[in-house]
Amino acid sequence: MTTTNSGLDAEVDQDLEDQPDAEVVDPEIVEAEDTTAAVPTPHLRRLSWSKVITFALLPSVLVSLVAGAGYLWFRVGALRDTDQARTQSVQAATEATVAMLSYSPDNAEVSLRAAQDRLTGSIRDSYRSLIDDVVIPGAKEKRIAATATVPAAASMTATEYHATVMVFVNQTIIVGEDAPTDTASAVEVTLDKSDGRWLISGFEPK
Repeated sequence: MTTTNSGLDAEVDQDLEDQPDAEVVDPEIVEAEDTTAAVPTPHLRRLSWSKVITFALLPSVLVSLVAGAGYLWFRVGALRDTDQARTQSVQAATEATVAMLSYSPDNAEVSLRAAQDRLTGSIRDSYRSLIDDVVIPGAKEKRIAATATVPAAASMTATEYHATVMVFVNQTIIVGEDAPTDTASAVEVTLDKSDGRWLISGFEPK
């Protein structure tokens, strides 16, 4: 038994000597290497978070951009509507003032009653009573002619359906064969938009 074991040991030693130098692997090193390999590198971690942040923020950014564009479009539209209201109301106030204050003995009834179609509300009724009871009869009997011009008009306030305009009026009145009389005044004209038309709802001399 002793001889056999010695012979086996000698053969094992001889085999180890015949083999090339083998790399001795420390189990603790292998375990450490495996653990290191399993941990994601810092670069990969940063890349992953950047993707997460990008996909998380992108919808918010898009919503903000859309909301901002919508608000800007709304503001541009509102400003455009206001500018249009100013322009149209000033023109309507100017034309209506000239029509209301201009007449001749021969056309007073037709022209002044046509002018009342530019009015709305209680002022329309008041103007109708004035021209029917005073202006038209006086123009015919006393041969009165009046010519109004508007050298300037300025918008005071304007929204889509309501506006106020300051109108500066020059009026020349001729009674019969008398010399013309010139007057200058300013009128604050209030207008309301109805069925696409700017109509006068207030006419206050200043």
